[in-house]
Amino acid sequence: MPKPLYEQELKTLQARLVEMQKWVQQSGARVVVIFEGRDAAGKGSAIKRVSEYMNPRQTRIVALPAPSERDKTRWYFQRYVPHLPAGGEIVLMDRSWYNRAGVERVMGYCTNEEYQRFLHQAPIFERMLVEDGIILLKYWFSVSDVVQEERFRSRLEDPMRRWKLSPTDLSSITKWEDYSRAKDTMFLHTDIAEAPWYEIESDDKRRSRINVMAHILSKVPWEPVPQAPIEIPERPPSAGYERPPRQWTNSVPDYAREVEKRAGASD
Repeated sequence: MPKPLYEQELKTLQARLVEMQKWVQQSGARVVVIFEGRDAAGKGSAIKRVSEYMNPRQTRIVALPAPSERDKTRWYFQRYVPHLPAGGEIVLMDRSWYNRAGVERVMGYCTNEEYQRFLHQAPIFERMLVEDGIILLKYWFSVSDVVQEERFRSRLEDPMRRWKLSPTDLSSITKWEDYSRAKDTMFLHTDIAEAPWYEIESDDKRRSRINVMAHILSKVPWEPVPQAPIEIPERPPSAGYERPPRQWTNSVPDYAREVEKRAGASD
C-alpha cells in the first residue's frame, strides 16, 4: 500500500477509533480484542497503531509474561480473568489464552490432557464472556514463511529490535508446519458463531493495520457521542508570584543544545 495513502487513511481511522472509545466509555461497553498470529506477523505494530491516540486510562494493552509456577497450578483461564475490561474499557490482548493452542502445544509446554481440555473449555469460556455482554473480537495475523524470515533477519540486524528475537520465536521457522497444524485445529474447535476468528493477511503491514482498524470499527456498535463545547479560560492577572531562582533547583543538562552545536560544527 503506498505510504502517503496509508498515512492519510491511518489518521482517519485513528480519529474514528478515538470517537469509538468515547462511545465505549459513555455507554459502559466492554470490549476485548485478541491479536494472535505467528511470530513477526505484525500483531504488535498493529496494536500500537490502534491504541496510539486512545486514552490509556480506558484502553489497556495486555501482554502477559510466561506463567509463574503458581500460575501453572491455577485454572488456565484464571490468570486472564483479572485483565478483562470493566464498564467503559477496551482491552487489546497481545497474545491471549490461545497461547495454549499455539506455542504451548507446539513447544511441548503443556500436556496433551491440558491441551484437549483447553480446546473444550475455550468456546465455553468465550460464550460466557459474550453472554455477559463483552464484545469479543479475535484476529489472526497471517504471514507467509518468506516474509516472516525476512522480518526475523531485519530484527537481527537492528539493535533496537533484536530483543524481539528469542529461541521460541526462531523455532517458528523450523516448526512451521507444526504451527500450521496447531492453528488449523485451533480454528476448528474455537471458531464459534458467538466469537468467530477473523484472518488478517499481514505480508503487507500497512494494509493489515488499515484492515484490522476498519474491521474493529465495523464490529463495535458505536456511534458518535456529542461533546460539550470546551472553552479555555483567560489567564487571571498576576497576584505577585515570583518563581524561585533557577539555581535553587536541579535542572537537566541541555543535551539538545550540545547536539545542535555538533550538528552546526559538522555543517
